[in-house]
Amino acid sequence: MRLPSNTLPLAALGGLVAAALAAAPARSDQPARRRPPADIGATLSEWTIRLSATTVPAGPVSFTATNNGSIPHALEVEGNGIEQETPLIQPGASATLTLTLAPGSYEIYCPVGRDSHKKLGMETHLKVVASADPASASTRAEPGPRSPAPEPIEPTPAPAAKWIRVTGSGPVIQILPGPFPFPDSAGPVAQQLGAEREALDAQIRSGPYSNNVVPISGRFSFTALDRGSTRDSVNGVAEFTAKDGARWKVVLDRVQTKDVPHHPRFGGVIMGLYYHGMTGVHTPLVPTINSAVALWSVAHLYRNGALVTDNAQVHVMLLSHTRREGDYALECWDCSRNKVDELQLQITPAAGEAPFESPGGFLFVNWEKSGKR
Repeated sequence: MRLPSNTLPLAALGGLVAAALAAAPARSDQPARRRPPADIGATLSEWTIRLSATTVPAGPVSFTATNNGSIPHALEVEGNGIEQETPLIQPGASATLTLTLAPGSYEIYCPVGRDSHKKLGMETHLKVVASADPASASTRAEPGPRSPAPEPIEPTPAPAAKWIRVTGSGPVIQILPGPFPFPDSAGPVAQQLGAEREALDAQIRSGPYSNNVVPISGRFSFTALDRGSTRDSVNGVAEFTAKDGARWKVVLDRVQTKDVPHHPRFGGVIMGLYYHGMTGVHTPLVPTINSAVALWSVAHLYRNGALVTDNAQVHVMLLSHTRREGDYALECWDCSRNKVDELQLQITPAAGEAPFESPGGFLFVNWEKSGKR
């Protein structure tokens, strides 16, 4: 039987079908290959964050945050519509946070204490740059890297200097050694503080954060300048007559820069800090407060006109009110929503120096109705 003239032999037809299939675009039900997350290590401590890389290509990024400090921290990534954080990370522990990041700049910081750890210096930046599609990059014939070389991060503009002038007024009280009135509240916080716990437990039993208070007289005013992380300054004088009749004068003319996590001590002048108490920032033996200004100064201290030391350690805060009127007992464990008008002056000897000639070897004075401008 003859085939019609317009009919191809079966073998030829099969060849055409095979050729057509070969010429058609390839199809696959497999998803396109994705670049694995860029890995960034973040080391947290008091009061810094160090990243293993400061520039990465856009796409998935996996942060491994390790707490090398002595108190709990966390890691937050913010920018370009992203704001995500790890759970609280205990000392010695790690946590991972994986995000997909678009090109742009991101803040990396510790959010503990309503950003108080951030204000103390736990902040840095990550730059995310556009990169070629990973699948197409893997098939390029030309040599060279598959993603752009890291670009340097643009320098962050220096913050404008801020200053504050504080004048003490209202009743003046001297706080003497005694038991801390909220031991059940401070105890769980103190347990997280490692080597500091023994000293804190002793101060819970008898220390400078007590209701053992006496009215005295005195005056205090100072000006503090905050220029960011360096070059802060303070200038001020406090004079008061203590319970035993001794006349004390302290001259503040320089801030100190050494961080001591729980005494509390930190470098420089800081404004608007939320700390103490339950915040995980410094000692839990001061109720939780907000401060208009907080600083540590290395100061000159005089007793009855004679120089005691040029190295007194002086802590100053204008903070939310912690003591009730009348008997001036501590009235709240969380005082952070109270009016900011209590001026606190705490003076302690430097390491290796003798205790002061005063109860407990320290001086602790409050001006209860103070102001700033």
